[in-house]
Amino acid sequence: MTRLALSRRSMLAAFGGGLALSPTGPALAQAVFDVNPFRLGVTAGDPLPDGFVIWTRLAPDPLAYGSGMPKAPVAVKWEVAADRGFNTVVRSGEAIARPELGHSVHVEVEGLEPARPYFYRFQCGTERSGVGRAKTAPLAGASVSAVRFGVAGCQDYEQGYYTAHRKMADEELDFIFCYGDYIYEGRGNPIYQSGAGPQDNTRVHLGGEVYSLDDYRRRYSQYTMDADLQASRASAAWFCTYDDHEVDNNWVGDIDQDDTPPEVFLLRRAAAMQAFYEFMPMRKSAFPRGAGMQAYRRAQYGDLLDVAFLDTRQYRTDQPCSGRFNAACPGIEATTAQVLGDAQEAWLLTNLDRSKARWKALAQQVMMMDLNRNTPGGQGVNTDSWAGYRVPRNRLLSHIRDRRIDNVVVLTGDEHQNYAGGLWLDSSQPEGAAIAVEFVSTSISSGGNGSDRGADYDRFMAVNPQLKFRNSQRGYMVCEATPTLWTTQFKVLDKVSDRSGVLTTRQIMVVEAGSNTLTPA
Repeated sequence: MTRLALSRRSMLAAFGGGLALSPTGPALAQAVFDVNPFRLGVTAGDPLPDGFVIWTRLAPDPLAYGSGMPKAPVAVKWEVAADRGFNTVVRSGEAIARPELGHSVHVEVEGLEPARPYFYRFQCGTERSGVGRAKTAPLAGASVSAVRFGVAGCQDYEQGYYTAHRKMADEELDFIFCYGDYIYEGRGNPIYQSGAGPQDNTRVHLGGEVYSLDDYRRRYSQYTMDADLQASRASAAWFCTYDDHEVDNNWVGDIDQDDTPPEVFLLRRAAAMQAFYEFMPMRKSAFPRGAGMQAYRRAQYGDLLDVAFLDTRQYRTDQPCSGRFNAACPGIEATTAQVLGDAQEAWLLTNLDRSKARWKALAQQVMMMDLNRNTPGGQGVNTDSWAGYRVPRNRLLSHIRDRRIDNVVVLTGDEHQNYAGGLWLDSSQPEGAAIAVEFVSTSISSGGNGSDRGADYDRFMAVNPQLKFRNSQRGYMVCEATPTLWTTQFKVLDKVSDRSGVLTTRQIMVVEAGSNTLTPA
């Protein structure tokens, strides 16, 4: 239960305190809560040299429709400090949590110093949030000796605990890239059918498959209530992108996999995009516009690292052969196929051409390596990956090769496995050195405990010489770039079926600047 009181001061705050307020104008509620409303934690996102976004969402009852909040705007105070104890507050203000956005708050903090950590928190009435940490980026072009960041995603709530997030929170990273599948949209299933027969799901989704805005809000709330996930979100600034499960499995453009009329599917996509924005620390530039949002963007870390965060869903043409794994699908060669769409692709190629950073990273969702999956028991080409879109894939790789753009690293998720390998136009006939390298991060929980090496490991590696590492456990990646070396650590857990999983560094792979050659450390 939430009790509300209204004051003249709080009403004026809704208009910045600088406008006259009509007696009949909208009132701003100042809340008194029986339960702390910050049950979904705090996070920061999209750091720049002078600031970042700080986020929270008022939700005293997160799983209830409306999250236990009144249908009224509410004032929320915020502070940013140079120290965790908030002895030196450097920025503060008041934001408005509006019911139209599920009482989420996105504050774009400015005026901070570059390349240093800050701490932030929120207050509503007498209630105070936990403390989050975020680091500003270095100035563009500044000399930077190292950048260290995490890569994570694919966190099916039903298939495992988020121990990996808790471990990642202890890494003291410059930022975290969440590549997507933050939620899964399916109905609750107490039991799933595995290769070993029926198994109990670790946890169970509330309700059926999600379609409406209220459905998506409730699903995001169920995931974000997890304390381990909240620890990760509060530990470093996140760069967030979505993949398919934030909307519906394997969706692209205005197409789902259930033959829903496009105009109807776009209604669902609009609800999903709004919920994604509400729960992620996104800037106003990503504010949803109908069924879409501006999700692709760029981050610069001095003269060392230039990151392009891509959107491989919104502008993509339909998967060939209905998205099935297929070795002989003629649609793979379609000349009209798109993964990024014309505008995003042109933006990416221009940035690659102009970038003066030592390392150029493409942070995206689906694998770029054209793996040969036709091993005995295999199922051919994954047509929901770049391998199913050979023309746009080769157009991008040819551009990197022909313009001699050095030190390109692709960062990917989606596969629920760890991979490290090189990128050629055709890996079955590789010519010369690799054009770039790709690191694929396994899932946080999707797929359950997993295993170090599957039964097909030796056969799979033998027919995919571009691969230098493969592993099927759960976890995350930690990447570190220096002027001379790129290092990726694959961190894995022995289990996610309970919270006692033990974290180890399964493999370390390095790339020397200028080489495009993967080497075990």
